[in-house]
Order: sequence, then C-alpha cells, then structure tokens
Amino acid sequence: MTEGRNCREAAQSFGGVAEEYERGRPGYPDELFDALERLWGRSLKGARVLDVGAGTGIGTRLLAARGAEVVAVEPSAGMAARFLASSPTLPLVRGTGDDLPFHDHSADLITYAQAFHWTYPERSVPEAIRVLRPGGAVAAWWNVHDGTVPWIRARDGRMAAVLPERYHGYRGIDRHTSHFAPAGLAVERAKLHWERRVTVEHVLTDLSSRSYLASLTPEERAPVLAAEREAMRAEFPDGVVVEPFVVDLTVAVKRP
Repeated sequence: MTEGRNCREAAQSFGGVAEEYERGRPGYPDELFDALERLWGRSLKGARVLDVGAGTGIGTRLLAARGAEVVAVEPSAGMAARFLASSPTLPLVRGTGDDLPFHDHSADLITYAQAFHWTYPERSVPEAIRVLRPGGAVAAWWNVHDGTVPWIRARDGRMAAVLPERYHGYRGIDRHTSHFAPAGLAVERAKLHWERRVTVEHVLTDLSSRSYLASLTPEERAPVLAAEREAMRAEFPDGVVVEPFVVDLTVAVKRP
C-alpha cells in the first residue's frame, strides 16, 4: 500500500470515532489565538474565517468565541454530523482544502487545526491563495504531545512497536508547510507549551481517536488499548495524568 493510500485510509477513519474525538481530544490554549493574531497582524474579531478539516468543531468553537465569523469545512459525514450535534448554531460546508467551495477573495483567514497534513499542498496552497483576500492568511497548527517528557517517549515507543506500519509519531510540520513561502506567502512560526489534567480513561479515549488506531477494526484496536491502559495505570496509579503539549503554529500571509 502506498503512503498516499495509507493517508487517505487514515483520514477516512475519523467518521467512525467522531464521538471519541469529541470527548477525548484536547482543546487549545488562549495563547494560541493570541499568537495567531500577533503573527497575522490582525484581530480575529469580525474576520471571515474558514476552518478547514473542522472535525467535531473543537477549534471552530474557539475561533467563534474570539469573535470570528467562522464557517466550518469538513469532508467526513460522521465528523460533520457530530459537529452539527454539538455546534448547531455554527455554519458547516462539506468540502476539502484541495477544492474549497468558496468564491475568489472571499475569506480573511483559512485555518487548519490538526488538518493541513491531510491535504495535497500542491492543490491546497493555490486554493487558499485563490480564496483569500489580500492581506489574508493561512494558519496551520498541530497540538502534539511533548516528546521531551519520559512517559510520552515511552508511549511513543510502545505504539511504534505494536503498530510499525501505522504509527510514525510527529515528524514536524516543515514537510507540510514548506509550500507556503515558494507560493509567495510571508511565513511566521511559533511554538507554545501547555498542559491539561485528565484521567487515564480520558487519555485512552483521546488515543482511540488517533488515526493509527481509528483505522483499525474494533477487534484489532481492543488489545492495543488494553495494553496501554495497563501501562498508563502503572505509570499513574492515582488515575490522574498531567498531559503536556506543544502547539506548533505556522501563519502564512498573502501579501497585499
């Protein structure tokens, strides 16, 4: 199976774990949106924003809370259904970043929360430039576990051992966002550290929504999660986990 087919299979798996995704995935700290505004040079308030690959709306709701006029864009029927159930007042359009269903020069900002790597940049970057107004921007960010923390490194090792064909860890965003500057966009980056306090079961719910597990059958997934539950309970006997994250943000501005 080629990498492209693996990627599409993984992307299509999210609809089946939309509930776990909604319940388990982390949100984003306020500092992320502060940094986005600083790097863009504009406020989110009143901005016309397309949140592409919106999923269940975790990032979309936070953008709306900052005053953005946000429209979610989501290809998966399962994720879209969950989005509409949890965010019925927010508009949603079915579509992908590779073929944005919007007019030229109709958006101020296009965001990709955990989603830009599911696009083909040779298509999605020209599409973004077409849809953006002058001075608009693409903002892509990834909320990843802090690999400098020992228990995170240990879990990465377990996942790589049990799922060698599916789990590759976080390999940085450069290979995804390297298309921005050659396309004439002005690129800025920032990294932010934050953490959340959750239960072991919450961590496992999040884990079950990750593409390398979501793309397995329930029968294949169950023993992996059971082994991980045992390891996590040994690491955190009180059942409470302080989960460390790094948000890797890129903002690419369309020159006026």
